[in-house]
Amino acid sequence: MYKKRHAEEALHKLTTMFGAVLVTGPRQVGKTTLLEVITGDINHTTLDDPLVRQSAKEQSGTFFKDNPPPVFIDEVQYAPELFPYIKMMIDKSKQKGQFFLTGSQQFEMMKNVSESLAGRVGLLTLLGFSLRERKSIDFYRPFIPTDGFFDSYKQESRNLPEYSYNKIWDIIHGGSMPEYTLNEDYDWQMFWGAYVKTYIERDIRQLTQVADEGKFLKFMAAAASCTGQLLNLASLSRNVGVSQPTAERWMSILATGGIVYLLKPYHNNVAKRMIKTPKLYFLDTGLAAYLTRWNNPEVLKNGAMAGAFFESFVLSEVIKSYYNQGILDLPLYFYRDKDGQEIDLLIEDNGTLYPIEIKKHADPQRSDVEHFDLLDKIPNVKRGSGGVVCMYDNLITIKDQDRVIPVKYL
Repeated sequence: MYKKRHAEEALHKLTTMFGAVLVTGPRQVGKTTLLEVITGDINHTTLDDPLVRQSAKEQSGTFFKDNPPPVFIDEVQYAPELFPYIKMMIDKSKQKGQFFLTGSQQFEMMKNVSESLAGRVGLLTLLGFSLRERKSIDFYRPFIPTDGFFDSYKQESRNLPEYSYNKIWDIIHGGSMPEYTLNEDYDWQMFWGAYVKTYIERDIRQLTQVADEGKFLKFMAAAASCTGQLLNLASLSRNVGVSQPTAERWMSILATGGIVYLLKPYHNNVAKRMIKTPKLYFLDTGLAAYLTRWNNPEVLKNGAMAGAFFESFVLSEVIKSYYNQGILDLPLYFYRDKDGQEIDLLIEDNGTLYPIEIKKHADPQRSDVEHFDLLDKIPNVKRGSGGVVCMYDNLITIKDQDRVIPVKYL
C-alpha cells in the first residue's frame, strides 16, 4: 500500500534540473518506495545485494554497462567509487534525470557527493510520515504562523483532521515510520528493536567503523533522554564512558544520518547575551521512546519527559514541512539568553522572525507568549506573528498578532 508523499512534487522538479537526484534520510522512511513511484519502470538495482555491491566497488567502470542510465541505484553509499563515473556520464550526455540515488547513511556519502557531483545532483531529505500525509491532506506549504498560511490551509484542505489528546500521544509514541504506521497490528517493541539492530549493524558497523557497538547504543539512548535540551557533549561522554571527541563524532553520525536534529540558536551580532549551544532533538519520537524505555503512550504522556517529547514531535513536523518542499537549509532557530529566557522556535522568512512556543497542555495562557517581546529588543529585527502550538482544539487569537495553534495545523 502506497500513501502519497508530499515530497513527490519537489522530486519531480529536481529531475528536470539535475542529471542526478539523491534522496537521503534514515532507514525505512520510504525513500525506495518514493523513487519507485517516481521512476516507474526504469532499471533498478540495489547495493544492499552483496554481489551487486562488490561489482559496483571493484568494477565501477563497467558497472554502468550492466546498468545503463536512466537507472535507480538504491543504497548508493556502499559504493562511493561510482560517483566519479556518474559525473563523467552526466557531463557527457548533458541530460537531466539520468541517475536516481538513495542513501540511508550520509556521514561519509555527502563528502563524496560534494566532491564528485557538485552542481550535478539535486538533493532531497525524506523523513517519516507527517501528520498531513497520514490524513492524505494535499496542502504542501511549509509551516509558518501567518494569516496566509492558516487561511490557505483551511481553504485547501477543506476538512481539517481532528485529533484527540490520546490519539496525538499514540502518534508520538508510535513514531512516523511508514511501515509501522500502515500496519496497525505491528508490535511496537519488536519493530523498534529490529530497527535499532539494523541501523547499528548495517549503517554504523559497515560505514563508520564504530569500535564498540554497545557503547554506541548506550550513547543513542543517552542522547534520546536529552531530546529537547541544550546539547551537552561533555555530560554525554561522561555518562557513556567515551572521550568527548568520540561523543562529538558519534553525534555527527546521528545528525547526518537524520536520526537527530541540532537546532541552532538565533544569533545577532549586536545581541551578545544569546547563547551559542544548539538544542538536540530526535526526529522520530517513536525511536526516542524505545531508546528511553517509555513502553506505552499512557506512561509517556504522564511521564517526566512528556513536555520534551511533545516539543520534539512538533519540531519534527515543522522540519518535515520544509524538507518535503526540497528546502535543505532550514530557517529554524531557537532563542535563549544567558538569563534563561527562551523562545522554543523562531522561523525566519524574508527578514522577519516568527516566534513559536510549544506546550503540551490544552489550556493556553497569555503568559505562554510573554517572551515574544524579547525579539523587539534586538536591533534591526522585525517580529512577525507567532503563537503557541498546543493541544487546544481551535485556532484563536491569544494576544495581539499571536495565536493559539492546534497541532492539526502543522
